[in-house]
Amino acid sequence: MRVIGLMSGTSYDAIDAAAAELDLVGDSLVLKPLGMVSEPYDGELRESLAAALPPGTTTLGEVCRLDTLIGQAFAAAAVRADRELCEGRAESVASHGQTVYHWVAEKEVHGTLQLGQPAWIAEATGLPVVADFRPRDIAAGGQGAPLVSLFDLLWLRGRPGRPVALNVGGIANLTAPDGTAFDTGPGCALIDAAARGFSGGALAYDTDGALAGRGRVHGPLLDRLLEEPYYALPAPKTTGKELFHLGHLRDALAGFGTLPAEDVVATLTLLTARTVADAVRSVSATEVVASGGGTRNPVLMGMLGDLLPGVAVRTSDELGLPSDAKEAYAFAVLGFLTLHGLPGTEPASTGARRPSVLGSVTPGRDGLRLPPPADRSPTRLLLD
Repeated sequence: MRVIGLMSGTSYDAIDAAAAELDLVGDSLVLKPLGMVSEPYDGELRESLAAALPPGTTTLGEVCRLDTLIGQAFAAAAVRADRELCEGRAESVASHGQTVYHWVAEKEVHGTLQLGQPAWIAEATGLPVVADFRPRDIAAGGQGAPLVSLFDLLWLRGRPGRPVALNVGGIANLTAPDGTAFDTGPGCALIDAAARGFSGGALAYDTDGALAGRGRVHGPLLDRLLEEPYYALPAPKTTGKELFHLGHLRDALAGFGTLPAEDVVATLTLLTARTVADAVRSVSATEVVASGGGTRNPVLMGMLGDLLPGVAVRTSDELGLPSDAKEAYAFAVLGFLTLHGLPGTEPASTGARRPSVLGSVTPGRDGLRLPPPADRSPTRLLLD
């Protein structure tokens, strides 16, 4: 089955559309990557989305407008991916949507909201669309994240030692071989917020770690940032920009006077590296396989390597999976599993009571025609 996976992460800079040929062969799920296209968000839409996210305020009318416009943007990305990557022969779409809120209270996740109405995708492509992946896991008592953990477990199974999969997007998360998975804290979220704030919006992020590379870590600021209680919580746990946003940084900066932008960004970069490294050590990892936008920041990756002597730190590209496309491929896999009636979660990763078949399905132009249910779940993922 040819599936297009759609993903826009917590950095909300672009929609990634990865196409995959997926096939169940015995106990293996075989994935043939067909490529990825990326569609940057329209500038006005991105600004509207940023303004609606915490700590900003919004209205139901604006939520409705964003749901429609994001859905249309995801639809355009899916149409392009079908045309350019699948020769117009895609069979389904799996859309993660755009996370705008993850409701965490009293250390529990009570709900989550992803925008990007799948009806627009189904109408534009004519294909069935699997969307709204996270709520079912939450309803089963889980965190609703990290959902890529099942993909990671299947993919890295059989590698020597204790490899962990690390994704560094706006929020960083990892998956360990025993199924332990959790958000480690901010990936690029605070770095991006500082880059935008200090540049008056001219910079969306710290390109190639240039700011951090010119700065010096401010020890007292780093110590204050590390006092955030989230880091000490046990797994499974999830977080988001509801916590790690510009206001969080401003609170931490209070009382330090005016610090150079480069020093603040260098400190935030080490914060990300330090909290990731602490998480990696907590699961006794011997190898880190990293993906996500943060892997393009050489200063961040250098700091992480320095903090993990004796642990191999490499990107997923070295194992045959483009780091920028990994999450989009992961959701293509989750959509495939849903259409075949198979669970898309590992309870050890999310804390759920049971594995769940994820998401809801929007029929395509020809109605709802599901493939025959699979008789067993795969135990490993192979790249073709």
